[in-house]
Amino acid sequence: MAAWFLFFRYINMTYCVGMCVDEGLVFLSDTRTNAGVDHVSAARKMAVFEQPGERVIVLLAAGNLALTQAVTQLLAEPAGPDAPTLYNCATMAEAARIVGDAVREVHRRDAMSLAEFSVDFNCSFILGGQIEGQGPRMFMVYAAGNFIESTRVSPYFQIGESKYGKPIIDRVITPASPLDEAAKCALISMDSTLRSNLSVGLPLDLLVYEKDSLRVTRFATLDNNSAYYQMINRSWGERLRQLFGEIPNPSWTDLADVPLRPRETRATVPRLVIGDVPPGGSDAPAQTLAQDVEAAGNAPQD
Repeated sequence: MAAWFLFFRYINMTYCVGMCVDEGLVFLSDTRTNAGVDHVSAARKMAVFEQPGERVIVLLAAGNLALTQAVTQLLAEPAGPDAPTLYNCATMAEAARIVGDAVREVHRRDAMSLAEFSVDFNCSFILGGQIEGQGPRMFMVYAAGNFIESTRVSPYFQIGESKYGKPIIDRVITPASPLDEAAKCALISMDSTLRSNLSVGLPLDLLVYEKDSLRVTRFATLDNNSAYYQMINRSWGERLRQLFGEIPNPSWTDLADVPLRPRETRATVPRLVIGDVPPGGSDAPAQTLAQDVEAAGNAPQD
């Protein structure tokens, strides 16, 4: 019982999305965390590491809340004064390696203890930002500490409950998407997820980074009282229903191509039930050797 309680105690579903377009970066995360249906709470999944005029680095986290907070804590408080940090790394690729190393350190410390209670080591991160003299970059860091970078073919990452909000991003976002449109798409993606999954919830943290600004200039926390989010939620649903109604109904013209399966026929064999009198009375064949002998009267046969 204790093992299952701990499993639910540490579970943390969320939805985070990061986009890397020509004009900059977009980061959006929810704040819901839960330890079962009776323990729903809120915790921020976004952490910002900023030195204005020199760098802005943003980290989004999903998975086991205790693990993601442990990783974030290691990044904010390095083990030694000479240890590389997100505040002094030379490149964004090095920043991704630092996050991966922190994930591995937490794994070395906690993974075996969690396994004793059947709790998986579950965490993932989106890391993005810009360091002076370089362009904006974005990475996704896995639970093993390895990572991949976004490309022009795939300019976004999702972690957590990603499936509900993925279709709109696939249809809309390209590297050439304006920054404001990318932010709007991220919010619609989040709204679709909120509509279909109770483990994702308000309020939302939205950060939009303008390329080469090297400081945070656009940030908003959105909840049920946010006029813009209410507009997104209402107008997106209404326009979807309107567009759905404008699409013509299907036409059914291919009845000749219905994949009909012919009905199989089986030969039936009549069954004799004990007690029934077969047609022809005593002319029916004997069912056993004893009946055959009895019918012949034990007389010798020529």
